[in-house]
Amino acid sequence: MKIAFVGGGTMGEAMVSCLLAKGVAEPPDIAVSDVDKTRRELLSGQYGVTAVADSREAIGGADVIVLAVKPQDLSRVMEEIGSPSPRQIVLSIVVGASLSTLHRGLGHPLIIRAMPNMPARIGEGMTAWTASPEVSEDQRKMVGDVLGALGEKVYVADEKYIDMATALSGSGPAYVFLFIEALTDAGVHIGLPRDVAERLVIQTILGSVHTMEKAGKHPAELRNMITSPGGTTAEALLELEKGGFRSLLVTAVAAAYEKAKNL
Repeated sequence: MKIAFVGGGTMGEAMVSCLLAKGVAEPPDIAVSDVDKTRRELLSGQYGVTAVADSREAIGGADVIVLAVKPQDLSRVMEEIGSPSPRQIVLSIVVGASLSTLHRGLGHPLIIRAMPNMPARIGEGMTAWTASPEVSEDQRKMVGDVLGALGEKVYVADEKYIDMATALSGSGPAYVFLFIEALTDAGVHIGLPRDVAERLVIQTILGSVHTMEKAGKHPAELRNMITSPGGTTAEALLELEKGGFRSLLVTAVAAAYEKAKNL
């Protein structure tokens, strides 16, 4: 499979790295275009892929064209690359760019839209994706292999779920990092050394996630297992509920969703 990346920034590089690490593609199979010479030199030097300035040159001969540019650069990039060949599949990870926008801008029907998140950089990401009706099952499988190199993936039949996934899993790592930061600060506040607090928090979160995966229970059931009547956990949870922890999180995700729809 020949894969071309239009845009060699952070996410583009992450995808290149994961594709090579998982054996989905070899360096000669990948071409990247980027306007930044420093990025081109880094990508070619570190990964052995072809890195060029001309997007048209990069996509020539590719089976899959990955659009990995910033939303504000999309119009210019679509104008530069023109209409791909009839057999080429366009995979867009551009935030807020709808299938119809991509179809109109490229004059091309074979479009897949995906929203990977930041942990894809280490192959532990979560990607929601969908495809235009013209994309065949075999073509979906091909792109599924590309996205699978980034971690877990879920196909959604309705495009509206992509903006929802942007707000939930796309932005989600930031919520988790903020929670880790705040919980660590809380540990420091009560007297723990920062390095100890951070270690306790990180492993607690990792262990909790793995427990939920293996136990197959609802999170409320697991929470109840460690919430003794009149105990320390119950006291802490009461304060979180009084502060509107749940409703604030729902409001935050809803705000992110509205922003994603309006990009």
